[in-house]
Amino acid sequence: MAIRRLIASGSFEPEQSAAMISAYDAACTVLRLTDIDDPLTELIATAIVEVASTGERDPILLAGKALVALGLREPPG
Repeated sequence: MAIRRLIASGSFEPEQSAAMISAYDAACTVLRLTDIDDPLTELIATAIVEVASTGERDPILLAGKALVALGLREPPG
């Protein structure tokens, strides 16, 4: 799982890691990605870590903001 590799290479608190993993799972579900070797999963994981670095901890918001950052979703509003 791409997100676990990125989390392992950083220094994150357990709560942060759990939120990022949940966000990653949610984003992959929304995009119907089941192949963990799909290159898109790496992009999603990277975007989630980048969004989390801004202080966001809500998994749903993390996933949504990451998808917007990647251009895979329209921004809200």
